[in-house]
Amino acid sequence: MQPSLRHLPRALRTARQGPRAAAAAAQASLRQQPAPSRKLSTTSPAASSSVNETEISHFSALASSWWDPHGPSRPLHLMNPLRHDFIQSCLSSPPPSPSTTTTTTTTNPRYLDVGCGGGIFAESAARLATTHSVTAIDPSATILSVARAHARRDPSLTKNKLVYLNETIESLPLPLPDQDEQPGGFDIVSLFEVLEHVDYPSAFLERVGQFVRPGGWLVLSTIARTWTSWVTTNVVAEDILGVVPPGTHDWYKYINAGELREWFERKNDGGGGREGGRVWGVPRVMGVVFVPGLGWKEVRGSEKVGNYFLGVQRVA
Repeated sequence: MQPSLRHLPRALRTARQGPRAAAAAAQASLRQQPAPSRKLSTTSPAASSSVNETEISHFSALASSWWDPHGPSRPLHLMNPLRHDFIQSCLSSPPPSPSTTTTTTTTNPRYLDVGCGGGIFAESAARLATTHSVTAIDPSATILSVARAHARRDPSLTKNKLVYLNETIESLPLPLPDQDEQPGGFDIVSLFEVLEHVDYPSAFLERVGQFVRPGGWLVLSTIARTWTSWVTTNVVAEDILGVVPPGTHDWYKYINAGELREWFERKNDGGGGREGGRVWGVPRVMGVVFVPGLGWKEVRGSEKVGNYFLGVQRVA
């Protein structure tokens, strides 16, 4: 049986007979079916978790090297400054519409970092003078032990400023209304390099959105599902250069920016906001490219082929 396009990347990665055999496999596959689509409309079975045990085991094995700036997590260390730049661009953006009552600027933001890993972003956010507090969650107790140990080296990172919780987004209690009976939640909920490791992205995003307060931002970074991204992440980064360990990326879990835009628009069409209005504003997207020797750089339009940031404000 000829391999379908869905299995083309793996077929090419395991083809060791030479370039002609690989080209023949590619041509045979391309005659089959269209490229797969990440089904964001698909929800997970009832009472299930977004946690994939295989993914957790893979990243737990990297825990000891998480804070090595030249180790397997080097791409995350290099990307961290851009994470902060993108968040600031979101916070300083104009309101979604003239009639919007939510504010786009937050004096002392409260962060929820979902899938925080060893705490690269969580620590840096907690050190900002303007930050009120950072709550960082991860399902791996092994990785969190590394995160907590590293945070203890800095006396300024008190429990009031940074707290790590061994939780999934499903087990984390939903925020309660504040003293004025206004909706609770966080000003910034971050999902950095998380979504491409989740089995049921629609149900996951649905749950995550409940932690964003009206006026707050959901900010994420992930990878577009294109042939370019497969070559750069699966073949070059993992197989050839060894920048990241083999098995870190599953190309079939990548999500295109257009698919995320459609998902948020569907939520607005459902009238889930106050008085049946919109829930989310218009997503902001920034494509980034890794430049050897220079790190990650913003490249306009590159979100269509590889890594990108996406931020969307909750308006109700």
